[in-house]
Amino acid sequence: MKVIELVSGYIAYGWSPEEIHFQHPYLSMSQIHSALAYYWDHKKELDLDMRQRLEYMEKLREQAGESALVKKLRTQGLLQ
Repeated sequence: MKVIELVSGYIAYGWSPEEIHFQHPYLSMSQIHSALAYYWDHKKELDLDMRQRLEYMEKLREQAGESALVKKLRTQGLLQ
């Protein structure tokens, strides 16, 4: 697992180190704390990386448009 993936869960879900360990039992508590320490030491760069990843994902989502399933559900009135 990459530090940025671990930190994403920490930020997105507000997970504590203990919850991260529960969600990812293959990581030791020392690995989790080390990853979080690395994040805080490199916060500016990692936050920028996460923001760029999100922007790229949203760009791809826009380019892809609606899926066939979403279109079908809209025509059936099951989605707005």
